[in-house]
Amino acid sequence: MKELSLQLGLTPEGDCNYLPQQRDQLGVVMDQPWLTPNGYDLLISSGYRRSGSIIYKPMCKNCNACTPLRVNCTEFTPSKSQKRQQNQLKKLQWEFKQQLDPDWFELYERYITVRHASGSMFPANKEQFFDFISASWMNIAFLHLYQDNQLIAIAITDVFPDSLSAVYSFFEPDHKLSLGTLCVLLQIEICHQTQRQWLYPGYQIDQCREMNYKIRFSPHQKLINGEWISSVL
Repeated sequence: MKELSLQLGLTPEGDCNYLPQQRDQLGVVMDQPWLTPNGYDLLISSGYRRSGSIIYKPMCKNCNACTPLRVNCTEFTPSKSQKRQQNQLKKLQWEFKQQLDPDWFELYERYITVRHASGSMFPANKEQFFDFISASWMNIAFLHLYQDNQLIAIAITDVFPDSLSAVYSFFEPDHKLSLGTLCVLLQIEICHQTQRQWLYPGYQIDQCREMNYKIRFSPHQKLINGEWISSVL
C-alpha cells in the first residue's frame, strides 16, 4: 500500500477569535493533490476543515480546545427541545439547491450587520463571502429555508459520498425561531434521506458559547488523539 504524505505550512501565531486568552496557529495543507473532493474527504475525517480553498487544522502550541466533531446521522436521536424544533419545520419550507437564490445577499447583509458588526466580515461583501465559502474543486450545495415563501436562512454545505459538512450558515437575525439549530437539523435530515452517515458541523470548543452547541446533537463522535470516540449526551 502506497504511503500518503502531507506537507503542512504553519501560520504565524495570532490572537484566537474564540478564546481571547489564547494564541492560535494553523497547519495549512500545501500539497495541491489533496485539494480535491476525495482528498478533502480523507482530510476532514482526520480533523481538518476548509476556508475557501485553504484546508487547515488548529495546531496551537498551548491549547487543544478545538475538537473535531461529527454527528452520527443514521442513529441521531433528537432531544425534547430538538423534537419541538423539528415540529416547527412543518410550518416552513426548504430546498437543497446548487445555486444561491437571487436575494441571498440582502439576508446575508442583515445577518452580518446585526450579529457580527464587530467581526472581520463586516461590512458584508460579496467577494469576501465567496472567497470564504467557495472551492473550485469542491461539490457545494445551499440549503434554503423559507417561511411563507420568504427566505429566512441559508446553510452552505459541502457534499461528500458518505457525509455532509456544514460550512457556514446565515439567517434572519431577529427571527423568533432558532434558525441555526433548524439548519443543522435539516442537514441531518438530508443525510437521512440520502443515506449519508455523518454530518461534520465543525470544531467543538467547550469554553466558547458560540461554538459549543454541536454536542447537543447526539450521538456524535469526537476526534481525540487521532481516534474517533463515540459519545452520547
